Amino acid sequence: MKRVWLVSLLLLSVAPPAVCQTAGEVSVPPASAQAAQVRFDPIAATDAYLARVSGEQRARSDAYFEGGYWLQLWHFLLGLGIAWLILGTGLSTTIRDRAERWTYLRWLQTLIYAVAYILLTALLSFPLTLYEGFFREHQYQLSNQTFGAWFRDALMGLAVGVILGGLGLVVLYEVLRRAPRSWWVWGTVVSSVFLLFFALIFPVFIAPLFNTYTPLKDPALRGQILSLARANGIPAQDVYQVDASRQSKRVSANVSGFAGTLRISLNDNLLNRCSSEEIQEVMGHEMGHYALNHVYEGLLFGGVEILLGFAFVRWAFQRVVTGFGSGWGIRGVADIAGLPLLSTLLAVFFFVLTPLDNTFTRTNEAEADLFGLNASRQPDGAAEVALKLGEYRKLSPGPMEEWIFFDHPSGRNRILMAMRWKAEHLAELPAPPPPSPR
Repeated sequence: MKRVWLVSLLLLSVAPPAVCQTAGEVSVPPASAQAAQVRFDPIAATDAYLARVSGEQRARSDAYFEGGYWLQLWHFLLGLGIAWLILGTGLSTTIRDRAERWTYLRWLQTLIYAVAYILLTALLSFPLTLYEGFFREHQYQLSNQTFGAWFRDALMGLAVGVILGGLGLVVLYEVLRRAPRSWWVWGTVVSSVFLLFFALIFPVFIAPLFNTYTPLKDPALRGQILSLARANGIPAQDVYQVDASRQSKRVSANVSGFAGTLRISLNDNLLNRCSSEEIQEVMGHEMGHYALNHVYEGLLFGGVEILLGFAFVRWAFQRVVTGFGSGWGIRGVADIAGLPLLSTLLAVFFFVLTPLDNTFTRTNEAEADLFGLNASRQPDGAAEVALKLGEYRKLSPGPMEEWIFFDHPSGRNRILMAMRWKAEHLAELPAPPPPSPR
């Protein structure tokens, strides 16, 4: 759950939002990991699982994941370049002036500019978006979509961004105008409320725009999942399956929403590619996020970061305009024509905080992993899922690499956690089922 998306949803300076996903055709538990001897070695069991991934598979997943490091940099630099272009050419003030001539309503002027800005930045960044979201996914055999289907989803995402981003910016700039000294505090409050609103409406109104949600067809599996939910204090009434296979080969599940919008969902890739033990562990992990209040922790952590980010903007905005942007025609931080600069300053702030954001999210994911193990009691299922995630996540990074770039624990660390849990509960676990061919 990266924190960058929290502000990008409002300012649309970067594209949005993480799922438990998949990896190679590997599913037969190794004998060394399944043995029930008293002297069970978690490290040896972990190595046995990892040894099942071929060198070719490892090289492909490493290349895919490491390429993501560079994409983060290219997105950041592209955002800086687009902002410089819009400001330096006078395009920003031109759009603002046109909006002021069309209407005297300040909120409508802001909305007109916001829509134009979002569409313009989407257009200028489209080549990189196309490469990353379509060509690269096909290059690494992770996508099932035709270009037409992918483009439809991209347009739908843009439409959602225009509506929600436009409304968010209207409210934010009203705060900037009405509270010129304390806007950074009230802006944080407004942004946090907006994010809570987004979390409430996402599972019911936004996610179904991209996929079809239907009640889970398998009554036995549905009963197992709801029983697991009740045992862990999750008041869910039904389980949904999602047709994610029309887009990708990745497996995912989630427990999302609040109160009346609470929804347990798992995609059809998870149903088709994973065993019952693996599904139980994945659902235990996702329920852990809910039971451990990670959503609320994320909102609080994100709120603090937004507050610090806005404080940085308050300090830096006029200094940048005075030092570099005397010809930009920006009247002040409350001027909508300064949105490209405001977005850029926030992008710089959150880019620097990437390791901190990743550490926060990675810690929550590790907590959910442990919760899932205790809830599902499926350590080998956890190891199998970690291998499947290795299709697009580097399995064995170095410690510094994991600290900087990983928002989830590495595959090795996740399997090692599962094997350590297994070592402490070996006598309590049932005998493993015979391996089934895939």
